[in-house]
Amino acid sequence: MLQMITGTLRCLLLLLIVSGCRPSSEAVILRFMDRPDVGGAWEYLIQSFEQQHPGYRVNLIEGPNNTDTRESLYAMALLAQDPTYDLIFLDVTWLAKFAQAGWLLPLDDWVDPGILADLFPGDLKASKFQGRLYRLPLRTDAGVLYGRTDLLSQAHLPPPQTFNQLTQAARQLMQPPRRWGYVFQGMQYEGLVVNFLEVLRGWGGELLDSRGWVVLDQPAAVAALRWMRDLLTPPAVAPPGVTTYQEEEARAMFQKGRSVFMRNWPYAVKLMNSPSSPVAGKFGLYALPHGPRGQSTPTLGGWGFGISVYSRHPEAAYAFIRHCLEGKNQKRLHQLTGLLPARVSVYDDPELLRTSPYLKVMRTILAQARPRPVHPLYARISDILQVRLSAALIGQLSPEAAIKTAAQEIRVVLGESDG
Repeated sequence: MLQMITGTLRCLLLLLIVSGCRPSSEAVILRFMDRPDVGGAWEYLIQSFEQQHPGYRVNLIEGPNNTDTRESLYAMALLAQDPTYDLIFLDVTWLAKFAQAGWLLPLDDWVDPGILADLFPGDLKASKFQGRLYRLPLRTDAGVLYGRTDLLSQAHLPPPQTFNQLTQAARQLMQPPRRWGYVFQGMQYEGLVVNFLEVLRGWGGELLDSRGWVVLDQPAAVAALRWMRDLLTPPAVAPPGVTTYQEEEARAMFQKGRSVFMRNWPYAVKLMNSPSSPVAGKFGLYALPHGPRGQSTPTLGGWGFGISVYSRHPEAAYAFIRHCLEGKNQKRLHQLTGLLPARVSVYDDPELLRTSPYLKVMRTILAQARPRPVHPLYARISDILQVRLSAALIGQLSPEAAIKTAAQEIRVVLGESDG
């Protein structure tokens, strides 16, 4: 089966490269892969770059929508020392794996200090591995709490700041099954781990300590998972189907007016404020809640560029990265797609604040965002958590057993235990 999958990916890689290549010319041609251009942001960034740099051409090779498949395609090319991709468009969780493999050029001596000083702390941390900079974020992201402002106002309730306040307000305002209290990403996938890390840190817990050792099996982790499981325990705050929800299923419920609160990413703002949306103008964005000993700690998301060590044009590749990070281009990126700029200073732009006033709140939330563990084996850590957390949510394991088992299994993966 593995050989079949690898063969399929190899064929897909060849097809993507062939279809993405233009006829050769005198110009330097840069290539990178991402999902198909939505909103026209890549078209704008590439055309404006080529106009300012007549000797350069940039090819976006449109890959699959699935993030894991694109990661595999990049990895396959880099394992073969293939110079096709000059730029690697990285999900924030790929950095450690790609840097440890030696596939990325360190950028410390390239990057302008002014750019580094204008990034959010979480983005900067997520872009480094073993003290060296390998990535520059193009767009950033962080988990947020959506709440129905009209319902909160009618009930004279303030936006919840703690987990208890969230469940109390949800119970007061929900009318199941017509309207539930809270929806989140409860399916067994990476999104569930992201949600759990936010609750875990909100309770004052951690997955790994500063040395990279597992510290998950602590009371805070059990409390965090018990709070999530209790959302589904009668009288449930969350709908039974939330254990099958990813981002879009949660958005659909909230946008139809079928939930009081929702945990999601800011991309949903533009969609839910569309003229046909039942909740347009009736919701607000807030910092995620926390427990008595923790603080609001959204998980950092986002995408950025690294430069392949096999690129024949690293200087030109960095020139394109720097172009994408110019303030006017970061602003245009948001206007075209609604995605969040990586440069902090863009959040002070008066024109953007008029059209996207929630950016003022997002600046504060993004300053608190923290990345998932920057570890080369993060994918395997996440796989373990996905299975054990899901088992607890659907009642197959107690929160105590799920946390204990996950911690033991992660220690084996990281070599802290003989298994």
